[in-house]
Amino acid sequence: MDVQTEAALVRLLATSEIRDVVHRYSRGIDRRDLELVRSCYHADAQDEHGDFSGGVEEFLQHALAGLSRCERTMHLIGNVLVEVEGERARCESYALAFHRLPAGGERPARDRVVALRYLDLFTRRGGEWRIQVRRCVCEWTRTDPVGPGWDFPPGWLRGGFAPADPISEDW
Repeated sequence: MDVQTEAALVRLLATSEIRDVVHRYSRGIDRRDLELVRSCYHADAQDEHGDFSGGVEEFLQHALAGLSRCERTMHLIGNVLVEVEGERARCESYALAFHRLPAGGERPARDRVVALRYLDLFTRRGGEWRIQVRRCVCEWTRTDPVGPGWDFPPGWLRGGFAPADPISEDW
């Protein structure tokens, strides 16, 4: 194999591994699986996320507190651009974060959508790519009351939080 092909394969593998981390983060956040989210970051990572800026352990507690106000969330990842340079990579990921907020007082249940981008610095340590620095850039939001809709009939498989979500089962 020539040097150019080998270098291209190394970049391709790194890009794939980094995208997996981005997707694993979304699963962890939506399932409230803090261990899974933690596995996306190096222990000394920093996160700048809305009104929070600090270390990963503090971010996890901050995120959990915010998410606890939501009945459900779904973070969808769109465009992911990865630029690998040796043991470092820059990654920009577009995302839509959907939040179902419960009714309370005179407020009806609401759906809040946040359009955002994750600007990540990844580093590779011990053969593993993880987030070293994450900056969450908010673009716009939209909040709508939940209108009448179709309720899932009894017996339908529904999502939940770890470890009760179906993804945690053996299948």
